[in-house]
Amino acid sequence: MGSTGENTLVSDEERLQVIKTVIKTVNGRVPVIAGTGSLSTDGAVQLAREAKELGADACLVIAPPYVCASQRGLYEHFRRVASVGLPVMIYDNPGRAGVSLEPQTIAELAKVPGIAALKDATDSVTHAVDVMALCDLPVVCGADNLALPMMACGAVGVMSILSNVVPSRVLAITKAMEKGDIAAARKAHQANVLLVNSLFVEPNPIPTKKAMELLGRCSSTVRSPLAECTAETEKLLLEQLKANKLL
Repeated sequence: MGSTGENTLVSDEERLQVIKTVIKTVNGRVPVIAGTGSLSTDGAVQLAREAKELGADACLVIAPPYVCASQRGLYEHFRRVASVGLPVMIYDNPGRAGVSLEPQTIAELAKVPGIAALKDATDSVTHAVDVMALCDLPVVCGADNLALPMMACGAVGVMSILSNVVPSRVLAITKAMEKGDIAAARKAHQANVLLVNSLFVEPNPIPTKKAMELLGRCSSTVRSPLAECTAETEKLLLEQLKANKLL
């Protein structure tokens, strides 16, 4: 339940039901990282506690949106969530949260028991590199367009929007990087560029859900204030899906 899952547009009860359903469906095949971000620290702590009780393996926690907390406040926020005992992946997404964690703050958080990883969606390879220079906290790229360069600099993987549409394309990049085959990774990355771009012509997840609907996977319905995608966006998505031999 992150940005693509419309986490801010569902109730806590709905979010926990989704987490419960995913854990049951996965049945231990892969780890489940539950999105438990909230507008308040108390809310994030409570959601993390409930996700832990449901059997989640870790939680993904964004800085509280709108609040614009100080670095000291952000440190305390994540420290308190980590005290629940469920491994925490810090989600640094200033475009959504309105504030970014400074590399030094992340390095200090890396010393806190229970802080397990960072999802870096700052759109800055430099930010990720600075974090990796300061601490050993595993960094996961949070932006499809930076997957290759960030992994080349040491990120351990990518949490990808494109993977909702064509997971094999994202897997091709990560597998090539694991093998040290930069040429293959570059080829796979470049093949995705136009398709990735088409997923961001309107606010996420509007184009992504429309692409998934066109592929017969789910409804493109989104909750207000998100709006259904335009005819122009649908046309572009159809063109890209066909160009990539997905339709």
